[in-house]
Amino acid sequence: MLFAAKPGPLDQFTDVSGLKVGQAHDARVRTGVTVIVPDFPVAMAVDVRGGAPGTRDTEALDPSCLVEKVHGLVLAGGSVFGLAAADAVTLELSARGVGLPLGPKAVPVVPSAILFDLMNGGDKDWGCEPPYHRLAREALDSACGQVDHGAVGAGFGAMAGAAPGGLGSASLMLEDGTMVSAIVAVNSFGAVPDGALPAPGDIEFPKLGLVGSNTTIGAVATNIALDKAALKRVAMMAHDGFARAVKPIHTPYDGDTIFAISNGEKPVAGELAGALALLGAMAADCMELAIRRAVAKADG
Repeated sequence: MLFAAKPGPLDQFTDVSGLKVGQAHDARVRTGVTVIVPDFPVAMAVDVRGGAPGTRDTEALDPSCLVEKVHGLVLAGGSVFGLAAADAVTLELSARGVGLPLGPKAVPVVPSAILFDLMNGGDKDWGCEPPYHRLAREALDSACGQVDHGAVGAGFGAMAGAAPGGLGSASLMLEDGTMVSAIVAVNSFGAVPDGALPAPGDIEFPKLGLVGSNTTIGAVATNIALDKAALKRVAMMAHDGFARAVKPIHTPYDGDTIFAISNGEKPVAGELAGALALLGAMAADCMELAIRRAVAKADG
């Protein structure tokens, strides 16, 4: 059976309704932040494949854990310093009354992943005040339905192998309204060739590898109602898009991480296993397209 998926209305991550994206960067520091804000709490899962990840609250997304819905997602540069971006988003969302109603303050759940852009140029001599709180607030304030691509947000200071990296997104939809989208910040150890990957056996190391000094991070989303366990499978399959676009991938030098989100809009039609196979395949295709767009826009 052939499923003919076409790009969504905008061919962007926000084609899955209820999701907004905000981005901010600092050209002097050469780094940035991308914030994903849902209009309402959403189900989320994560799959980490790289050998040197930097994340926050990913354990809470395990299907065995209590939290069922989350309130935001942050992708940032800056290595461990960039994890502070999620602090700022958490504080601001709480001030807006967004989060779990626990005690005197709303408690938002805001998972995060970072990439390592500390050696990609820019003035990183920020002392005890990294720019990530400020950039996160700016990104949150700019959140909308339009996604910019290239050297923006979390992808501003990124490198794909020895070439400029960046941020990209894409979407695919079926005739019945099933929608899948992807967003990604590409800062990979491996290169993203223009067109087909090198032949099997041709392996190029485009730059000196330092453990934890790279990482491609992103998210896929769907309008099909899935719980955390089902979304975990979609996130796992979405990593195929990484493998199609980047060579080598999932190395000890990378912290490759993909989140998966459901807005719960449409019920699963038919058998869950079949639906997940289709959604995961669409997610992988979306992720490959988003990676290639990120690098193409950053380079041009």
